[in-house]
Amino acid sequence: MRSTMSKHTQQAVSGLGAVLGTMTASGVKLDDFKHEIQDYMIAELPGLLELPQRIYRGSVHSQGQGTFHGGATLSDYAFDESKVEDTVLHVQQGLKPGDRVLALRVNSGNDVVIVCKVVSAGG
Repeated sequence: MRSTMSKHTQQAVSGLGAVLGTMTASGVKLDDFKHEIQDYMIAELPGLLELPQRIYRGSVHSQGQGTFHGGATLSDYAFDESKVEDTVLHVQQGLKPGDRVLALRVNSGNDVVIVCKVVSAGG
């Protein structure tokens, strides 16, 4: 009985969970599945964007005058901490063929959702 239950449990959860994959020109190739998947979903991350206090250095040009370095005044621009509501991070726009991604299988393994790009911790 225990062996049978274990076998059924393994069958039920096989094909579920997180897996690494590689983006292709027309889809995603998961590491543990031999075929490219062209019908997949990509996460969008809605939320509140918090920007810390920061300083940017830039140039000031009179309208229609000069280039980036010709006759410009170099200045520092200070921005206060701010919050931007109703923002959405579109993960798909940052992905290109060859990128490694983290994918989740959902709906009993019938659908794949790309969650994010994955990079080495060393850079």
